[in-house]
Amino acid sequence: MTDRLPGFNTLAIHAGAAPDAATGARATPIYQTTSFVFDDVDHAASLFGLQAFGNIYTRITNPTNAVLEERIAALEGGTAAVAVASGHAAEFLVMHALMQPGDEFVAANKLYGGSINQFNHSYKNFGWNVVWADTDDPASFEAAITPRTKAIFIESIANPGGVITDIAAISAVAKRHNIPLIVDNTMATPYLIRPFEHGADIVVHSATKFLGGHGNSIGGLIVDGGSFTWAGDARYPMLSQPRPEYAGMVLSETFGNFGFAIAVRVLGLRDLGPALSPFNAFLIINGIETLPLRMQRHSDNAKTVAEHLSRHPAVAWVSYPGLEADRYHQLHKRYCPHGAGAVFTFGLKGGYEAGVALVSNLKLFSHLANIGDTRSLVIHPASTTHRQLTDEQKTRAGAGPEVVRLSVGIEDAGDLIADLDQALA
Repeated sequence: MTDRLPGFNTLAIHAGAAPDAATGARATPIYQTTSFVFDDVDHAASLFGLQAFGNIYTRITNPTNAVLEERIAALEGGTAAVAVASGHAAEFLVMHALMQPGDEFVAANKLYGGSINQFNHSYKNFGWNVVWADTDDPASFEAAITPRTKAIFIESIANPGGVITDIAAISAVAKRHNIPLIVDNTMATPYLIRPFEHGADIVVHSATKFLGGHGNSIGGLIVDGGSFTWAGDARYPMLSQPRPEYAGMVLSETFGNFGFAIAVRVLGLRDLGPALSPFNAFLIINGIETLPLRMQRHSDNAKTVAEHLSRHPAVAWVSYPGLEADRYHQLHKRYCPHGAGAVFTFGLKGGYEAGVALVSNLKLFSHLANIGDTRSLVIHPASTTHRQLTDEQKTRAGAGPEVVRLSVGIEDAGDLIADLDQALA
């Protein structure tokens, strides 16, 4: 026996998992079942009353999903995690636990476009209102806070531009106002950045991207940092007030530093239902086993490709924090010294037509709307995801007519460069 704490690579393979007790199977089995048999009436009652942990129904808990949840909690350094159907579902369930109609949250203005759309439009149906702040200016977050503010939401590495966010500076703002900081860590993964170490309270992931890593499954994850004091805080009644569904139980008092994860599971996932398929959980678990190897290769390849493009005569600019001249390079060295991630944007001197020609002529890069695959991916936002906007709106969103986004895979970097060169020619 040893008191040594396992390293990241070891946790990525072993955390949450053990040989199957019934069969000895070494890989985590797929428990493809809707429900689970109770020992007796008392056992069932204790499960439904939250007096005991166990499985009732796969919408709420499942043994395959539980391995994934324990693994991401260990890798992020959190107290507990909840697996859900998608990254969007993860964001939604977090806000459902925190927000009441009329409440506000402050969000960084450099975010994944799907999150911006969700915050601006879908959340209004619930009476949840977003106030935007400048990712590069922590003071703007402070200025945006009102008595109705219930959270701050940022990305550790922003999609699509690869912007590194100063998590600690924004966490200081959140702590001064005693509101939780939520960090979307999809682009970085815990291999590059562990937001809890910089003051985050809740971490969310689209596991569809780098955690799964193979473009074959959609999933989301919520990780409770166990750092925020919910007990007695009337602003968060789902955590601090007696719950009628559970005989007046106060979740933050009963479950302590993983009370938020419990609230998300038994008040959100239970009733709203965006459950993760055990088969998708199995695929994501297997993807995480190679996460450290892949993320290092992704980052190394991306830096090599970005350096090449920065010297290419057809390229006007490259936005990648791994480049020494990039405005976010110092934040990259501070927060993620192992690498600046796989995703970045660059601008073509030929504008819109050059962007269309590039994606049309690439052979190794796949033209599609995703990131985080082992394969290299490309998209020209102005002609696809942002097509409906005016040129001015596209430029404001970081998707000007000349912009191309790459998600660099783990192929040989020389082959990726050759493909880009032939397409640019």
